Amino acid sequence: MSDTKTESVHWSFWAICIVMFIWNALGAINFIVQMNPDMIESYRETERAIIVGRPNWATVGFALAVFGGTAGCGLLLLRKSIALYIFVISLVGVIVTIGYALSIDINFGFGEIIGIILMPLIVAVFLVWYSSWNKAKGWIT
Repeated sequence: MSDTKTESVHWSFWAICIVMFIWNALGAINFIVQMNPDMIESYRETERAIIVGRPNWATVGFALAVFGGTAGCGLLLLRKSIALYIFVISLVGVIVTIGYALSIDINFGFGEIIGIILMPLIVAVFLVWYSSWNKAKGWIT
């Protein structure tokens, strides 16, 4: 018995979903690790400055970003269109997190600007667009 719905999805859909799931899962693991004060000591100075003293609203934003992104990717792998709405929530979390990081007095290096500011934003915007595009193509329902 063949599933025409699965056959109509390009292989790149699965590859992108898996890579994005891993990206977001690593973010969720990072969130959990940051809850351990001993682990924070091993972080770079810039990262510690963001984490230490982070207000609850910024921590909630970070949680929404990484756990929302992970859940959204899981839903995308299951080909559920609700992933789009979860990715929008994740994007809001990313914006809140970045907003907090930019509001504190830190001199970011080039690599930190890429890794802490740009990459999460680019990935979150991409996932909103990608899930919307897949919904329009009928690959997710």
